[in-house]
Amino acid sequence: MDKVIIIAEAGVNHNGSYKMAEDMVVAAKNAGVDYVKFQTAIPELVISRYADKAEYQKKNTGNDDSQLEMCRKIHLSLDSYKPLKDFCDSTGVKFMSTPFDMKSIDVLAELNMDYMKIPSGEITNLPYLRKIAKLNMPVILSTGMCRLGEIEDALNILSSNGLTDEKITLLHCNTEYPTPYTDVNLKAMITMKDCFGLKVGYSDHTKGIEVPIAAVALGASVIEKHFTLDKTLPGPDHIASLEPLELTQMTASIRNIEQSLGSAIKRVSPSESKNIDIARKSIVAAKDIKKGEIFSEDNLLVKRPGNGISPMLWDKVIGQEAKTDFLEDQLIIL
Repeated sequence: MDKVIIIAEAGVNHNGSYKMAEDMVVAAKNAGVDYVKFQTAIPELVISRYADKAEYQKKNTGNDDSQLEMCRKIHLSLDSYKPLKDFCDSTGVKFMSTPFDMKSIDVLAELNMDYMKIPSGEITNLPYLRKIAKLNMPVILSTGMCRLGEIEDALNILSSNGLTDEKITLLHCNTEYPTPYTDVNLKAMITMKDCFGLKVGYSDHTKGIEVPIAAVALGASVIEKHFTLDKTLPGPDHIASLEPLELTQMTASIRNIEQSLGSAIKRVSPSESKNIDIARKSIVAAKDIKKGEIFSEDNLLVKRPGNGISPMLWDKVIGQEAKTDFLEDQLIIL
């Protein structure tokens, strides 16, 4: 299979600190991922002053401020992303960011990213989807909180505005932080692939690393996972994120699974071929056999090694005459 794209989702776990964002870039590079992804937004263009926090946000950040006030504290300014992208380039990990408003789309479109990432919350935002499609960039579309019909509607908007199927990857996703294992429903990723005929992947919000690894085994071409420098930092997403060591472990495990999947052809591998004669068996003399004796179930056995007559030829050997003497355990030859 092609190499799985691993996206380390920094999101807003920099807590509004550009220096911490750079530290996260270095941590992502050291973990071996392909991309480090941020979230780009002008909070006032995304969230109304009347918008309540999500329950997980209240749990992780308290209820003293509004969702808008919380997001003002943890977002970088729009002029931060060009130098941040340059820093990624110099560090050796690719940059990606998710726009949450129209102006942020314009800012990110100038940065020559490989992909434009559409978050789950924008999948029902027609003018947003239309604008993304007209950029004609490869798109990764998260599908948290979605029914198949809503995904189909979003894809129709993208395609009707010029974006071809080859440029779209769908990510199965559950938008709860952290996601209970019972709600992951990973098989839905396969359903999306069958329904829409597009590349699929998985954006994970569970606490561990098992589910994204399983997603790769099921055919995910992209894995996205939140990470943080420290789960105990204040902020809405840290607790549902991986720390750098865990991110490194996840990346290494995905690369191992990636190699292990191989092809659909059942064949003898180079590493195991040398063990065929050792592990398989041959027809041998159960006791000393004199020339002229008839081979029977009384004087033959099946034992290792496997470099003699195969036991699959047992019925052909039984009843034949020994052409020479055989000692006990000696390989039978005809």
